[in-house]
Amino acid sequence: MDQTQRRMLGQPLSIPTTQPKKKRISVMSFFSKVSWKLRFQKREPLKNVFFILAERARDPSAKKRHMAMRGLGTMACETPDKVRKYKRIVLDLLVHGLYDPMSSEVIHESVKTLTIILGKTQAKGLGSFFIDITLQTRTLLDDEDDSLRYSAFVLFGQLAAFAGRKWKKFFTSQVKQTQDSLLIHLQDRNPQVAKACRTTFRACSPYLRQRKEYSFQSEDQRNPKLCRQLSHYHPELLQYLYANKIL
Repeated sequence: MDQTQRRMLGQPLSIPTTQPKKKRISVMSFFSKVSWKLRFQKREPLKNVFFILAERARDPSAKKRHMAMRGLGTMACETPDKVRKYKRIVLDLLVHGLYDPMSSEVIHESVKTLTIILGKTQAKGLGSFFIDITLQTRTLLDDEDDSLRYSAFVLFGQLAAFAGRKWKKFFTSQVKQTQDSLLIHLQDRNPQVAKACRTTFRACSPYLRQRKEYSFQSEDQRNPKLCRQLSHYHPELLQYLYANKIL
């Protein structure tokens, strides 16, 4: 097995030695089963790795699901052609992980892997998965975990950039419902999350553009809540929105 396959499957060598003994044994047991399968499936080894990960992505064990999502992320980084070949299956697994009812770690890995895939494919071929991903990502923008919140803002910004004409109406409605979260997290307690939110706000700003029939309104009449908060905390961002006739 080459180094790429080892990273995808997270071989035992990468497991921190500080983990509890019981946890290390269970993780190593999982990987030993994977390695055993691979020894008897020499043909198209990357294909075998993919289907093993796909199987584990729906395993009852949250730990195995988490490791499988991480493996899919590694595969998306290192063998993007393989992911493109099985893109519909991968997206189905990731959306399933995005809605995981038990594990925030599975959700977080799903979000991170989706950001990788969207970055490499520019969201082409998402189909109806775009709706599922957008709806769940919106709910994660206010998550208590800083890392998950950060990843959610990155993903939401990508969705804004790649929505296109097909999903413009739908995404516009989602951005308007997300406006309060965007404003709140411009002042997020975590500087990295605040920075990601700012970038996402810019990506979403075209969807906040007022309809033409209201263009005669004065600055104070245009979305007053948004204007007040931005003028107080981010006057330069407000100036950007006005300059681009978004507000």
